[in-house]
Amino acid sequence: MTDTLKHRLIFSLSAAFVVLNSICCFFEFYWLNLIPVALIIIYLAFVSVDTLLLIIVFCTPLSITLTDPDVRLGLSLPTEPLMIGVMLLFFFKMLYEGKYDLRIIRHPVTIALLINLIWIFVTCITSEMPVISFKFLLARLWFVTCFYFIAVEIFQKKTNIHRFIWLYIIPLLIVIGYTLYNHAEFGFKEDPAHWVMAPFYNDHTAYGAILAMFFPLIVSFVFNKSLTPSVRVFSVILFGIFTIALIFSYTRAAWVSLLIVLVLWGIYMLRIKMQTLLIAISAIAIIVSMMWSDLVMKLEKNRQDSSSNLTEHVQSISNISTDASNLERLNRWNSAMRMFHERPVFGWGPGTYSFQYAPFQLSSERTIISTNAGDKGNAHSEYIGPLCESGVLGALSFIAIILVTIRTATRLYYSLPKGSLRSTVLAVLLGLITYVVHGALNNFLDTDKASVPFWGFIAIIVSADIYHKGEKEKKQISEYPTAE
Repeated sequence: MTDTLKHRLIFSLSAAFVVLNSICCFFEFYWLNLIPVALIIIYLAFVSVDTLLLIIVFCTPLSITLTDPDVRLGLSLPTEPLMIGVMLLFFFKMLYEGKYDLRIIRHPVTIALLINLIWIFVTCITSEMPVISFKFLLARLWFVTCFYFIAVEIFQKKTNIHRFIWLYIIPLLIVIGYTLYNHAEFGFKEDPAHWVMAPFYNDHTAYGAILAMFFPLIVSFVFNKSLTPSVRVFSVILFGIFTIALIFSYTRAAWVSLLIVLVLWGIYMLRIKMQTLLIAISAIAIIVSMMWSDLVMKLEKNRQDSSSNLTEHVQSISNISTDASNLERLNRWNSAMRMFHERPVFGWGPGTYSFQYAPFQLSSERTIISTNAGDKGNAHSEYIGPLCESGVLGALSFIAIILVTIRTATRLYYSLPKGSLRSTVLAVLLGLITYVVHGALNNFLDTDKASVPFWGFIAIIVSADIYHKGEKEKKQISEYPTAE
């Protein structure tokens, strides 16, 4: 076909679409407006998948979850449909080309991840509710396919690492502004803090967890001398905004996670050996076990409930006597442990906890916010949840992913030369650890908000270990998009 005919065909089709779409809009049918967007997405999927993946990252903080009230399954728009498309394209490409970097497959983190996915599949077959469990598995697959298996290769280009970080932070600023504006109308009180971030986040704990994950990265930007002065000044402003947002999120788990990360940062700075650290942790564990009864008695005397007063809100962290949030969390954990004791090997099935835990509640442990419907959250733990849903191997394989990732990042940090990549690896690791700590009290990896940064951070560490650990750091680095 000649160029003239091509141009005529394009103009003819475009004109026909404009006319047809105008008629549809006149009759209040607007769905045809999505066709150009769909065509652009399809084009990017075949030509520049890294660009499409970064578009998904940008959309994630702003995504809205639509939930089916009958089966309580949700889909985040527009992110998850895009992830499904990218995942399918990735699988078709693997089948057609039969090529993928074997260094990624052989990496210890990938091996741990594959074991976890295989065991989730096995427990989907044995599940009490197979449809729910296979939906859980599919969601996990499109998260790890896009933001681990594809992302590891994309992060070969170091500019993509920084684009990934900034393209999550920038829209998150919009959410922060929206949340603080709504919160200000209620005088920044504690009760409205639970829902003022809706519809972007369904709960203040998820919102606080994400703020905490990116906080170490923002701090690293402030002290990164390879960045331009304007970027560092902007990072200082970000530091202030995120600090305010974290305070008024009233998310106690996020505060605790940042305090623990601060201690870990000191350990990395002092280059304390892992052997010494393990001895110290073992000694603390022995002391705590010896004083456990006294500690529980002291905790039971704390009757400070959640409060708008920040000092009182901090004190309520250890209240296991009257604080409804803490007591309900204990109720969920105890129910999960009873479920685990009944089915310790295969569990009840991935994603089924909220449907199955009601009969395992004791009347003495129920709180004013307890429910038999199971419609107010899940097991509130990234570790106890898999334990009752997928048995011992489900929990251990997930913990193995975290431990192998931390070990890889620690080894990488100590082997890399001083510079931008080294500081980024440490900041990403610390951001990941905030969620690891947070995961003891809540679980959000079934959502795009948490899964995108969680698996993305792990992919950054693995990619740096495979592709960048042997590189010499350049004196001048301007890899951040805003610094170019």
